[in-house]
Amino acid sequence: MPSDQKKSPPILLVVLAFFTVYTVWGSTYFFIARALHGFPPFFLGTFRFIAAGLLLLAWCKFKGLPVFDKKNIFNAGISGVLMLGVGNGIVIWVEQFMTSGLVAIMVSSAAIWFVILDRKLWKQNFSNKFTVAGLIIGFLGVILLFWEQLSGFEIGQDKRTVLGMILLIIGPIGWAGGSLYSKYHPGNNNNASVSTAWQMIIAGLFFIPPFLLSGEAQQFSLQDVPASAWWSAGYLVIFGSILAFSAYVWLLQVRPATQVSTYAYVNPVVAVLLAVFFGNEIISGIQITGLVVILGSVLLINMSKYKKPVQTELHTEGIKNAEKAESA
Repeated sequence: MPSDQKKSPPILLVVLAFFTVYTVWGSTYFFIARALHGFPPFFLGTFRFIAAGLLLLAWCKFKGLPVFDKKNIFNAGISGVLMLGVGNGIVIWVEQFMTSGLVAIMVSSAAIWFVILDRKLWKQNFSNKFTVAGLIIGFLGVILLFWEQLSGFEIGQDKRTVLGMILLIIGPIGWAGGSLYSKYHPGNNNNASVSTAWQMIIAGLFFIPPFLLSGEAQQFSLQDVPASAWWSAGYLVIFGSILAFSAYVWLLQVRPATQVSTYAYVNPVVAVLLAVFFGNEIISGIQITGLVVILGSVLLINMSKYKKPVQTELHTEGIKNAEKAESA
């Protein structure tokens, strides 16, 4: 992302960043599944994040940005491990044996954890009826979206799936906690691109020990990876990590975390649309209802932002009318 501006960033840039996070991250469920046809999960995490981080760090260095700042690297390391190592790492691992629908349902709970963990804004968030209603309705919308998959799911059929669902409770907590840490501890240079690069590099290093200890290293051969898996991994590096994750970290600096967390509700919508158009799946009436409910929840969460400009404008107009009446 371009140079960060914490005060009054260009609205077009904000809209573009939200659009990128909403759409690109929604597609990563599809591409992670395709990449796992050739790469083991821990190696995929290592390759994806180290490659993306080094490319972004090289770009920052080329632009003359200060990239080797101890405080920035330390803060980025904590947030990177929580977000990408724990949060995204769990998603990659469980997609070996769980459907993207179930994964999306569990991951969408991150939006709620943003409100619960953001202690600095407890008063503001919990006193805003639109925010609270939007979060609850959004989660209900995600359940509607995948209700048919849930209704046919039996927990006892696969112990790995039970473990995966437990891990997907922990993952969103790690992601939300890391995101909030990144927001409130941006580092000395306060540049989102540099922070993002180090978050990805350190998260990639975080995947190396489990890759070596799990036995993946002994069983994996690069020669056996099909071209489709390489292309999918490349998409995850360029679009899922460098583009979308950079946009996400930048948004955390310039927008309330509650608004940014709406990605967790919109991503499943994108995942369903991809399944319909590219996976030859049929979308049902209840899923369409879920899509509408989710989009409505995003509108509710952002309602206070839409109302403030109108209230300010009416207040300003009232002052002007009063001044005219006094001078008449």
